[in-house]
Amino acid sequence: MNNNRAFINPPHLSNEKSLKTLVENRTVYSLNHCELNLFETYESSALVPLKFNDLVVTSMLRGKKVMHLFDDPSFEYLPGETVVIPSNVEMKIDFPEATKTNPTQCLALAIDQTKITDTLQFLNERYPKEGNSQFWQLNYQNYFFYNNVELATTINKLIKECMSTSITKDALADLTLQELLIRIIQTQTAKAIDDGLFTDPKNPITQVVEFIRLNLKENISMKNLSEKACMSTASFYRLFKRELGMSPIEFVISEKIRCAKQLLKNPTIQINEVCYLSGFEDSNYFIRLFKKYEGITPKQYQLLYVN
Repeated sequence: MNNNRAFINPPHLSNEKSLKTLVENRTVYSLNHCELNLFETYESSALVPLKFNDLVVTSMLRGKKVMHLFDDPSFEYLPGETVVIPSNVEMKIDFPEATKTNPTQCLALAIDQTKITDTLQFLNERYPKEGNSQFWQLNYQNYFFYNNVELATTINKLIKECMSTSITKDALADLTLQELLIRIIQTQTAKAIDDGLFTDPKNPITQVVEFIRLNLKENISMKNLSEKACMSTASFYRLFKRELGMSPIEFVISEKIRCAKQLLKNPTIQINEVCYLSGFEDSNYFIRLFKKYEGITPKQYQLLYVN
């Protein structure tokens, strides 16, 4: 069980009388540079095809799907998760649990390629990454990830703008699209680090991440991390925040929580021991922080693996 995904506020379901179909009933909101599609399904079905002419950002809002994408194994798709799909790639979707009383609801945001190209060019010119071969770009191999709070907040803002009747909605949506692309790239980078796929030796973050993971029980400070990166504290903070969308200290805490979750899979280990081994000095603080990140206490998390 993983509770540290951020959920998007689902819009109201369509009125039953307005449904055109019970499988992937579609409501569309079109703007200058994007198109918001809301899909609802009210009956079980399998291998339903879907394809867009533009890059599409999809997020589950209600229920469960099973996604068949590229030549990869199929996977469950649940609320709090996002999938980014390149243009003209066909996905096939199962709806194993959809009923009239338990419909699925998913958003699919198609983004104009010109908007993506212009945004990435702006970022690479104004906020260049460290190293000659490092650029702001979407990673189409890293297409499935959990929403963090920042990404979910941005998607919520974009839904609001797309559904708005304001005359300024296109301008506001354009700004939010830029933010969304940044958040997706940051989330993909953070997931690549989690999966051990962020290994560029020229990027100072690679060395810093390795240092953090090897020294979780130590008192890690911003000074330690910036020295490891051979940068000033201010420059290192800006670099880290730009790459991952979180501060270095926030990343340290998330790594300690990740370590604690691995330790808690051992049914015999004591909570105090987990606290110490994952780098926390105070067990009460550890329990409060764990619950904030995971939604349940360390003991409750441990019991999930016992039962």
